[in-house]
Amino acid sequence: MPNCKSAKKRVLVNAKKAMRNKMLRSNLKTTIKKADVALETSAGDKEAAVKLAIKKIDQAVAKGILHKNTAARKKSALAVKLNRAG
Repeated sequence: MPNCKSAKKRVLVNAKKAMRNKMLRSNLKTTIKKADVALETSAGDKEAAVKLAIKKIDQAVAKGILHKNTAARKKSALAVKLNRAG
């Protein structure tokens, strides 16, 4: 339990940042899943879905949500699926 004013503020700020990170991570996962669904089904524009997912991955790296190597791995997997889907 925080006692001093600055420690109380840190608790509030950390809670706010954790909520923001959780929201962004959830949105990223949703976007990647939508891209996967678009690649597996014939409905929708596959390239647009993958392009949006890659953009969201890059934004997550810029905000510190994902590590750059994790992002590279996810983008590579999406590119491979897109090439296979043709």
